[in-house]
Amino acid sequence: MKRFYKLLTLCLLLVPVCLSGQTDSLRFSVKGVVRDARTGRILPEVGVSVPGTGYATVSNAEGTFIIKSDSPITQLSFSLIGYENLTQEAPVPAGAIMRVRLNAKSLTLDPSVVVSGNPEDLMRMAILKIEDNYPSEPELFDCFYRETVRKRQRFIYVSEAVTKMYKASFKDRFTMDRVSLVKSRLLTSPKVSDTLAVKVIGGPAMPVSLDLVKTKEMVLNEADLCFYHLDLLPPQAIDGRMQFVIKLTPAQTTDYALQHGVVYIDRETLAFTRIELSLDMSDELKATRAMLVKRPAGIRFKPKEMSLLINYKTEGGKSRQSYLKTVFRFDCDWRKRLFATDFTVVAESVVTNRFNGPDLPKIPRKEAFGERASLSDLTSVYSDPDFWQDYNIIEPTVGLEHAVGRLKSN
Repeated sequence: MKRFYKLLTLCLLLVPVCLSGQTDSLRFSVKGVVRDARTGRILPEVGVSVPGTGYATVSNAEGTFIIKSDSPITQLSFSLIGYENLTQEAPVPAGAIMRVRLNAKSLTLDPSVVVSGNPEDLMRMAILKIEDNYPSEPELFDCFYRETVRKRQRFIYVSEAVTKMYKASFKDRFTMDRVSLVKSRLLTSPKVSDTLAVKVIGGPAMPVSLDLVKTKEMVLNEADLCFYHLDLLPPQAIDGRMQFVIKLTPAQTTDYALQHGVVYIDRETLAFTRIELSLDMSDELKATRAMLVKRPAGIRFKPKEMSLLINYKTEGGKSRQSYLKTVFRFDCDWRKRLFATDFTVVAESVVTNRFNGPDLPKIPRKEAFGERASLSDLTSVYSDPDFWQDYNIIEPTVGLEHAVGRLKSN
């Protein structure tokens, strides 16, 4: 049976253990908020980077960001699908909040640009071009990873980690891609009623197992394409480059749940730049098999959402994964209870720095984060307010900051 994610385990029954690490000091930082220039609407998931370096992050659900560097930050670059790229001077004096306004991109096409064609042929050509469009040398990445669990609207679990991710060359069929933990922490609700021994898919190694372009899992392989109806949508711009936009809709009945999705393909290079997938929930049994790893006897599990977003960023003519987000929503209840309880599990991973070269250190197998491991098995509790001082992170949202405060006070 084929799973939506044949991955890792996030266990909501948690036993914390200490883990620590160290990196170079990032003494310079800029904090800001990103909004739509016309409407003033906050803009989440905006790519933020320091030009000329590998330092990067994304804005959070409140449109805010914080980015750190080992040298003074004079400029920042911002990118978001459907908006014009922007490079803006950092605020003076240092410490001032940066106010960023992005302009929606007006779509203008050169008459020679081909925006029609067979979407199946475009997908197949893009799949064939994968090895040309992605790095041919090994690379090492710094990443920031966050998991949150909400019971109804209340946060009951927050964990965060800095990780190292080693990616072998696309042409290397023998070296494994691996993720190791550098530093991590967690907070969990002390209430017994908030402890739910349900295992679903997730974990810091998602950027390895869910790199669909490299693994060619799910929709990015010839065997699965025949199960979908593909439509070519109006083109969009990402990072100033025009994209083919292809919508996928399940077209056949299989013994496992298929996907609804949208795939973005660079018009010139045919590189995959963005993948949005959402598990088909029309068959509850198939969706449950895709989402659920384990549940205790007596608990009923009802799937509601399982979605995936992957962004790829092109630098130096090669495309690399830059941001990944998964969302799980499900109901759980004991069979004798009248009402079910809604749970939402969100996991995000952002690449915050990149290193390459022939002598990059590989991550030893014994240090790699296991495919069936839970982050909570290797994580210390929240304590030091400057825990992330030397690391790039995703800025906590207002709701998340409030949740952390409440959990720490219990």
